[in-house]
Amino acid sequence: MAALNLTERAAEEIKRVQEQQQFTDDTFLRVKITAGGCSGFSYSLGFDQEFSADKDDSDEQHGIKVVVDKKSSLYLDGTTLDYYDGLDKRGFHFENPNATKTCGCGSSFQA
Repeated sequence: MAALNLTERAAEEIKRVQEQQQFTDDTFLRVKITAGGCSGFSYSLGFDQEFSADKDDSDEQHGIKVVVDKKSSLYLDGTTLDYYDGLDKRGFHFENPNATKTCGCGSSFQA
């Protein structure tokens, strides 16, 4: 797949959440793009167990299985998902080279 690059920090936080929530081994991280948000598209992160070889691409990075539907892959190509835990901000952050415009909150973009 490689449409989305996961940093080690993001993988560590995802593993922490998986362990805290006691997910089964067949649970994976699903990343997708949805219509909406102040700039047109929004990022969506969640855990899932339903995979379709016809509709989804998958990859394993830093011990995390990442699944992206094929439509979202077009918008996420080359994107890096990182995790910040500092005084000024905390949470997941997408660095998307395909975004032509982003909103102030950083969770919405235009391509």
